[in-house]
Amino acid sequence: MGPMSEPKVALVFGARNVGRAVVADRLARGWRVVAVAKTEATLARLAELHPEVATIEGDASDPASVAAALDVAAGLGSVELIVNAVTAPPRDGSFGGGPVAEAPPERLGAWMNGFVPHAWEVLRAGGAALAERGRGTLVQVAGGSARRGLPGRGSWGAAQAAARALTQSMSQELRPAGVHVALLIADGMIWTERNPLGDKDERRGLAPEDVADAVAYLEAQSPRAWTHELVLTPAGDTYTP
Repeated sequence: MGPMSEPKVALVFGARNVGRAVVADRLARGWRVVAVAKTEATLARLAELHPEVATIEGDASDPASVAAALDVAAGLGSVELIVNAVTAPPRDGSFGGGPVAEAPPERLGAWMNGFVPHAWEVLRAGGAALAERGRGTLVQVAGGSARRGLPGRGSWGAAQAAARALTQSMSQELRPAGVHVALLIADGMIWTERNPLGDKDERRGLAPEDVADAVAYLEAQSPRAWTHELVLTPAGDTYTP
């Protein structure tokens, strides 16, 4: 069986909210999926919803975990899509890190470590794996702070901006190898169990499925014209260029 006739495989890091929606979308399209998360509870729930998904308990910032996930994915078929939807900000009582002038010295490091190492390892190792094969799509999911700094979110914005710069570098490095690298910015609240919709206007936020649809759009693009940065803004929120 030639490589083009192998089953298509997606590897998703961070399978709790956005990642879970990406998993569901890929499975519905007939793909095989490998999902990575840090907790057994997240993976157990995912497996309950989608028994056919291959689950791996691991940390996206850990080279050994990422390498193991890439090996499992490659064993299932042709790895065509890698998505990093991991977000692990510290639970220090601040929202976005709080005002910079009021923050303790260690706050920046805590917020950077909750995002940048995961982006680095998935992009680094995932990009190398796809480049070796000469095709595929690699998507890094980020928030609106990747585009602009906001009051009270300096620590989070620094981490997001770093991931944006990393993704931009990777997109230029891997274009000649036939690999599509893209930053997907969810510029608004994503409705999840942690951030429930309740009686709020659904147009003020994004559903995880909206982000999954955007991943699908990026993956399906022709190499003739790739999008390397895609921004989703809720219809009911304020759009700021």
